[in-house]
Amino acid sequence: MAELYGEQAEFIFNNLRLKTLPVAAYFQKEPKFPDKTRQPSVALNKRITICMGVTMARVYGWTVGLTKDDLICVPAMIMFGFTDAADQPATLARLFGEINFASSSDKALQEAGSMIRLANGEYQALLLMPLAKATEAPDTVLFYGNPAQIMRLIQAYSYVSGERVAGHFGGKVECDEYLIAPFKTGKPRVAIPGMGDRIFSMTQDDEMVFALPGAALEALVQGVKEAGKKIGARYPITFYQNFQPEFPKMYQELGKEIGVT
Repeated sequence: MAELYGEQAEFIFNNLRLKTLPVAAYFQKEPKFPDKTRQPSVALNKRITICMGVTMARVYGWTVGLTKDDLICVPAMIMFGFTDAADQPATLARLFGEINFASSSDKALQEAGSMIRLANGEYQALLLMPLAKATEAPDTVLFYGNPAQIMRLIQAYSYVSGERVAGHFGGKVECDEYLIAPFKTGKPRVAIPGMGDRIFSMTQDDEMVFALPGAALEALVQGVKEAGKKIGARYPITFYQNFQPEFPKMYQELGKEIGVT
């Protein structure tokens, strides 16, 4: 299986010319980290955000293990069930109101209640690694890319599934959208990284995320191979060149003068 995931990761990485590595994510009932896993609280003597762990996996190529002791991002920890918050949506909504990310307490609760979450203590750890290192089916697979690269992944998924891809955008706590949502719903998501991703994990302005359940990875690879093949659809997108350009009047007059037109 390890060879299979390596081949799939290499194919998509090369075919789409991605800048960073595809990432495999695993939700664990209790921490069972493979050898050479880096836990930030141990390896770095620091607590980090979940999105920073993703960056370490996709940019550094690290295998990263995260438990409550490794994390410091309060909103993400609420949604991943790593806190003692009795009412997760209400607690997150209170934060949204306090930092002026909602126009009223009702609106804050409405948004927080619509977000997919894990129950407190449902999972004790999150394991992140480059997809190429995976030895078993990931719970969620992440691909970071520019809009054109993400478009190709959407086309690939739609090719094999006959479904359009959903996106739930709030501009904050988007790690729940690209990690938890595909795992819990069994469907892919497109996510626009939020404030934390940009401030702490150095996610760039041109980057989006396509995330899907690990079980759908093989079909996605097939879709990348086949979607739009008859019209040459691929990345980079090919420019249309079957036209004659029109130059400004001064060019045309000079062309006539020197026998070009």
